[in-house]
Amino acid sequence: MHKQLKLAACATALISGAAMAQSSVTLYGQVDMFVGAVKDAGSGERAWVANSGGMQTSYWGIKGTEDLGRGLKGIFDLNGFYRTDNGRSGRFDGDAMFSRNAYVGLQSERLGTIKLGRNTTPYFVSTILFNPLVDSYVFSPAIFHTYFTATSGAVFDPGIIGDSGWSNSLVYSTPNFGGLTGNLIYSFGEQAGETGRNKWGGNLTYFNGPFGATVAFQQVKFSNTPGDLTTLGLDKQNAVLGGLSYDFKVVKLFAQGQYIKTDALAASTTGDIKHTSGQIGASVPFGAGSFLASYGYVKTENDIGDFKRNTVAVAYDYNLSKRTDVYAAYFYDKITGLEHGDSFGVGVRHKF
Repeated sequence: MHKQLKLAACATALISGAAMAQSSVTLYGQVDMFVGAVKDAGSGERAWVANSGGMQTSYWGIKGTEDLGRGLKGIFDLNGFYRTDNGRSGRFDGDAMFSRNAYVGLQSERLGTIKLGRNTTPYFVSTILFNPLVDSYVFSPAIFHTYFTATSGAVFDPGIIGDSGWSNSLVYSTPNFGGLTGNLIYSFGEQAGETGRNKWGGNLTYFNGPFGATVAFQQVKFSNTPGDLTTLGLDKQNAVLGGLSYDFKVVKLFAQGQYIKTDALAASTTGDIKHTSGQIGASVPFGAGSFLASYGYVKTENDIGDFKRNTVAVAYDYNLSKRTDVYAAYFYDKITGLEHGDSFGVGVRHKF
């Protein structure tokens, strides 16, 4: 009986070990903090700050996979933003706990991946992959020109409506076909009688050696809930973006072009809002880090008038290790008719 109990215990341990080998859960994220000064275009006032998220917004998450056999895996990701300067969760007060990603899905080597929940949009991914300052909400011209609002006189530019992540969404991602991948996203309005109020989009990305390219599109008919655009006098928004990159080793070059058309309601006196923008940038390796530079241009117009926006950013990012880097950056922003804004700072970022 004693030997049988030993054999049973060994068998149980072997079975448990095999099950554990087929699944994994990972805690991951990054902490980013900078010290400097921020002045928005037209504000006239400068604020000295010790803020979270200079180069990238701080976040943490738990993700996992389970091998289901025959090339199929179960996957999940619960991932949220937080602010190191005050210890609060989210990008701002009221932001959801897992607003970066919160999905469960299936991943197939042959058929692709399906994710259900809150998902990062393909449009956002194309935006950040093709500019040297990636997704910095403090120093990246591409992010400012795409995800921030701007106004001058009677012209208002809402930027991209619907955030960088969509709730109640379904994403399908293709397998990698020799460097080419595609992603489709659809977000449900989830209100009875409002089936026409939805959000959908997608992108294609191609990476082959030093060359990269992307094209992305999305259409939104609501921001957070069906009907909320009506309160702003808007009906829907269509956006398209193209991007290129090429790594010459001594310098990596980036370029983007973008057009956003936000349709006004028929009763509007200002008409549709048209946003045309472009961005060029470079990353130059130097020592253990890289010099980064980006210039962005925007023209926004409606039936009343228009304004132009010119934005420049320069930075140096130095790697102390594979997971920790320090940086210094400067950002200049000029909108027609407004006093210029600029921000600068030094910071540290750690990935875990």
